[in-house]
Amino acid sequence: MSSLGAYTYVTLSMRPDDAPHLGVSFYTPRLRVSAGLLLSNPRPFLEFTSHEAHVHISTTGAGPVTDADLATAREIFNAAARYLADCERLHTDQSATDKTATDTAA
Repeated sequence: MSSLGAYTYVTLSMRPDDAPHLGVSFYTPRLRVSAGLLLSNPRPFLEFTSHEAHVHISTTGAGPVTDADLATAREIFNAAARYLADCERLHTDQSATDKTATDTAA
């Protein structure tokens, strides 16, 4: 299996009579994630940024926090926790495989 290396993939699809669809895929160690609170108009935000793309997530209509915003924030939190757990498990598995391969070769 070959590796493409690090990249960010951004697509925009626009079709007549359909809403535009934007896709952003980050496959880069240069990804930066941050969160905070905009003070000028108090609302929380979450950002994913690479050299090629910037994704900003905030409350519905950039307005007051709604029940739907809370539900979305919980989904993001739970998905991030699953992503972390999968990354940690795979990293551990890969480290064990690398160690076994090194021990076998020696």
